[in-house]
Amino acid sequence: MIRFEQVSVTYGDAAGPAVQGIDLIVPEGELCLLVGPSGVGKSTLLNTVCGLVPHFTGGTLHGRVTVDGRDTRTHRPRELADVVGTVGQDPLSHFVTDTVEDELAYGMESLGLAPDVMRRRVEETLDLLGLAELRDRALSTLSGGQMQRVAIGSVLTTHPKVLVLDEPTSALDPAAAEEVLSVLQRLVHDLGTTVLLAEHRLERVVQYADQVILLPSPGAPPVMGAPADVMAVSPVHPPVVALGRLARWSPLPLSVRDARRKAAPLRERLRPVPVSGPVPVPAPDVPDGGSAAQAPTDSAAQAPTGPVAEVSGLGVRRERIDALHRVDLTVRAGETIALMGRNGAGKSTLLGTLVGMHQPSSGSVRVGGAVPHRTSPRTLLRHVGLVPQEPRDLLYADTVAAECAAADQDAGAPAGSCRTLVGRLLPDVPDSVHPRDLSEGQRLALALAVVLTARPPLLLLDEPTRGLDYAAKARLTEVLRDLAAEGHAIVLATHDVELAAELAHRVVILADGEIVADGPTDEVVVSSPSFAPQVAKVLAPLPWLTVPQVARALEATG
Repeated sequence: MIRFEQVSVTYGDAAGPAVQGIDLIVPEGELCLLVGPSGVGKSTLLNTVCGLVPHFTGGTLHGRVTVDGRDTRTHRPRELADVVGTVGQDPLSHFVTDTVEDELAYGMESLGLAPDVMRRRVEETLDLLGLAELRDRALSTLSGGQMQRVAIGSVLTTHPKVLVLDEPTSALDPAAAEEVLSVLQRLVHDLGTTVLLAEHRLERVVQYADQVILLPSPGAPPVMGAPADVMAVSPVHPPVVALGRLARWSPLPLSVRDARRKAAPLRERLRPVPVSGPVPVPAPDVPDGGSAAQAPTDSAAQAPTGPVAEVSGLGVRRERIDALHRVDLTVRAGETIALMGRNGAGKSTLLGTLVGMHQPSSGSVRVGGAVPHRTSPRTLLRHVGLVPQEPRDLLYADTVAAECAAADQDAGAPAGSCRTLVGRLLPDVPDSVHPRDLSEGQRLALALAVVLTARPPLLLLDEPTRGLDYAAKARLTEVLRDLAAEGHAIVLATHDVELAAELAHRVVILADGEIVADGPTDEVVVSSPSFAPQVAKVLAPLPWLTVPQVARALEATG
């Protein structure tokens, strides 16, 4: 169905090709997963299939890409629209209408389908993706995850032969991601649709793939094969594969179910070993002369614990919708909180309220003694910084170097401070590259460095691992852990259960604008089927959360 013949793509004055030596075939009716570290050219390769490369994104395409017999060099994207449906990393940039139902119908209108066919397909798609309650909502009022589902739905209604998806579950909560993947499986198995998708959250997807294409490094030829074979050599792999490598299981498990079947000896070996915390846990405030039990830590540094933000009885209305109500939350210095919950639960609204973007309709919010919506942005910057879901909202300069220089100046930091952070998060990214030419994950890391330059006491991050591979996520985790040890408070709105397990002291779960759970990470996530990480599911009922925890325990027991 999709044939790549000696394909390479080179952009502008780049030192080398973004992808090179791609020579493979994606068969009809298979789900093929494209994996590799950030920046290796996955999005470029996907864009050659739908014709965006070279017709819209520029660059020089060598070789030949054919889809259902159509050459993408001679067929522009609109001439492939009846065959290829595409959803990129940024769904908002693809929307052309104002409401959910109109967006689902737009592609079919462009193809001239009959009204009764359009109506039936819209209803089917609303039900498939759980969007029926949102059908009349303005797209601008949706959460990031809800937008992602609408973008996927707008492609499904046209019934393309080929679906090309770039990070389709990156902004979705675990339950919504399972729904989308279930729909994709149904399309592949029942209708013979060919699906080519790139995804960093392999723990969600790899067990469903028929084949995996690995791009190991920029410009390197791909490796294609069965999922277990490719995962055995891939530099990027999900926790369940990392656990299988550690335990020397063969063949490597790709799902929690496969791993549990092999894990009984490992559970017995770990049963008598005490679990060490994945992150240093700040001690609670106690009266003078009192004492507090200390959880085991992996760091000698013990962070201070004074409150840096206090939320009491908070209510927020947005577009006639109660986005938050009766929210109480205290964030202490040195504490890392994972804010979790389904799409539309109010996580981004809560972060936005902490930086003054939304005015409370009831209750109060104080950050560092300031009332956010009544405080000027320049003053508030000394108390709190937000890295939003869309990092481009913070990036205005023409080069990475210019962004860093502006960040140093705005924060009053020594020259080179931001660039040092960028080098730590993004090794080998040149100063001269334009931020728009970075991958989604690389742009997020640059935006994070810009915000961190001001070293705010409270750092807020909205879906900080969207677009990041496992190595980049590990670097981000290290930076955030160091900041917490220095006394910075961190609140992460995330659907990444693996990040929460690795980094957070507390997990706060929101549902319909209310807090429904708030407690230590191991207590909250282990008891939740939706938010438990893979290692917790494999080793349950033992309270292990991460592969590094298990590795340290096995090393200690010889």
